[in-house]
Amino acid sequence: MAAHAKSLVEDGGRVADLRRDAYGHGLLTVAREVLLAGADSVRVDDEDAVRMLSAEGLSASATTEPDMDPAVLYGFPAETGTHQRPAMRLTGRVMSTKPLRLGEAVSYGYTHRAERDTTVALVTGGYAQAVVRALGNRAHVELNGRAHPIVGRVAMDVCVIDLESPDASADEGDEVTYFGGAGPARGFLAEWMSATGLTAAELACAAGLHATRTEED
Repeated sequence: MAAHAKSLVEDGGRVADLRRDAYGHGLLTVAREVLLAGADSVRVDDEDAVRMLSAEGLSASATTEPDMDPAVLYGFPAETGTHQRPAMRLTGRVMSTKPLRLGEAVSYGYTHRAERDTTVALVTGGYAQAVVRALGNRAHVELNGRAHPIVGRVAMDVCVIDLESPDASADEGDEVTYFGGAGPARGFLAEWMSATGLTAAELACAAGLHATRTEED
């Protein structure tokens, strides 16, 4: 995000739009980044947010119109189909794996049946963490540098991914990336948009509200 903010400032941007908790990315964290990059101020939702940032020595306004494109700042998918590196990365963890035989089904309602012998992994992340139910059978995750499909219905706190080989393996605790980062999942937010009909901003806001947030370098 620091690189995105710097490029916007270099293009003449002075005020960043940080309403709705900075589109789910965290108000205080993003305010520090964009002001450090050279922005004059940030636009926030209300005077309470202005006072909170002012107490941290950060310039904010609830009325100034922003002139920095949030799609660029947060790394949302571009209409051209090109993808900046998203500022947010949504992750889960492998809980377990098991073989799935030809014709066997997974998850509620059996909306997916294996077309061949394979291995599936149960991973953390469900609709309670903003992994939208519509993503079942329509989206992918990144695991160990490769993209794998989400299969079956997304449950409240977990979903199932197909490792696409009966000989595949994954260790308990291995990290799964739903979208973001620099690998295959870099452009997966666009896949989420297509599957759900929601905008990148709506999806990022939901993830920011429901998932545990940490900062990465």
